[in-house]
Amino acid sequence: MNQSEWYPLLGLANRARKVVSGEDLVIKEIRHARAKLVLLAADASSNTEKKVSDKCKFYNVPVRKVEDRSVLGRSIGKEARVVVAVTDQGFAKKLISLLD
Repeated sequence: MNQSEWYPLLGLANRARKVVSGEDLVIKEIRHARAKLVLLAADASSNTEKKVSDKCKFYNVPVRKVEDRSVLGRSIGKEARVVVAVTDQGFAKKLISLLD
């Protein structure tokens, strides 16, 4: 996966206020059918990974893995983030195409 392609797009989605980060907030967005894509850091704990993956599977939300928590956090201008949700369909579709 090429970080240089998806990285700026996630930053743009964040500036457009279409990104939610943090496990609890992401789970809430998934439950309320607002999450269109969930990005999970490859170095997430197995517990977090299972919880988020199961929730996404149940609510039919696509999940993609990215390098690590520091890359994910930096892309949205924050500290390390383990999981983020994209709440806009357009951004989600483009990110999925870049990450696949």
